[in-house]
Amino acid sequence: MKKIVFTGMLLLSMVVVSAQQLPHYTQYIMNPFIINPALAGIENYWDLRLSHRHQWAGLNGAPVTTYMTIQGPLRKSDYAQASPTGFDPEGENPRGRGYWQDYTTPPPHPGAGLTILNDQAGPINRFSITGAYAHHINLSPRTSISAGIGLGMQQISIDTRKVEFYDPNDPVLGTSGIINRWRPDVSFGLWLYSADFFIGAAAQNIVPQKVGFTNGKVAGDSVYGGKLIPHLFMTTGYRLWINDDLTVLPSVMVRMITAAPISFDVNARFMYRDRFWFGASYRIQDGVAGMFGVNINSLINIGYSYDYSTSSLNTVSKGSHEIMIGFLLGNKYGDTCPRNVW
Repeated sequence: MKKIVFTGMLLLSMVVVSAQQLPHYTQYIMNPFIINPALAGIENYWDLRLSHRHQWAGLNGAPVTTYMTIQGPLRKSDYAQASPTGFDPEGENPRGRGYWQDYTTPPPHPGAGLTILNDQAGPINRFSITGAYAHHINLSPRTSISAGIGLGMQQISIDTRKVEFYDPNDPVLGTSGIINRWRPDVSFGLWLYSADFFIGAAAQNIVPQKVGFTNGKVAGDSVYGGKLIPHLFMTTGYRLWINDDLTVLPSVMVRMITAAPISFDVNARFMYRDRFWFGASYRIQDGVAGMFGVNINSLINIGYSYDYSTSSLNTVSKGSHEIMIGFLLGNKYGDTCPRNVW
């Protein structure tokens, strides 16, 4: 049988060999749950996030990622006192240095979450739905640690109608239309957090899975198919005070992906009185990003980021846009800013 190598398979094998298979996010620092299931239930309310990212705008077939996450505690535990930001008094910052000097960890408790995600790149689409469970425990009056696991399913599909074939009458895939493959989606994470710092580690696609679209009709291995491979993420950040109204959070993300070079993000986010924030991100040998956001009230917050590629893609791309809207459901004390994911 004649072996036909078509564009979609080549694209898939290229992704497997040289780049990350999972979507890229710039505003993960505002929603680390999208990467790490250990954050499920970290606050005293349910956190709903909606995000849309158009990467490399202007490039035909560029990645477009849309997701919804919701996570919260399974056993709601009251804090010792209401939050000062719930009253938003005039004058000094209600959550200035004095507030954080008296910070105490939340009581031990479980949390749960759900992620629904769709990622489209050219003819290849990935849709996943994943549930998460986490448990938070105290290590000291000011430090907690949590562990979480995510379990779900992901659908990998290819639209052969978007692929130009060497032979349009190819008996394997030439007239197939959309081909779907379902695979398990398993992740695990750890999160250590306090009033001044956080350290996280997460693994996604823990179980490597082969993905092929020829149903065994074409002999061969990596050229005609591919596989989903593990992705490891390490992140840490520390809060610094510029004055009683303004803080800066420098943070670092390290990505380790099988058969790909280690990549780094370096971020800095400035927060004014827990209401307005702006920041920047630098991805080594890839690009830079600017971002800003506002905590509108105790229910809604919004953020936007723009990425500029420093690679050769900037000759054909108009940058990447990402917007995220958050809803704090059941926010009993009217916090305008999270207490534990800041």
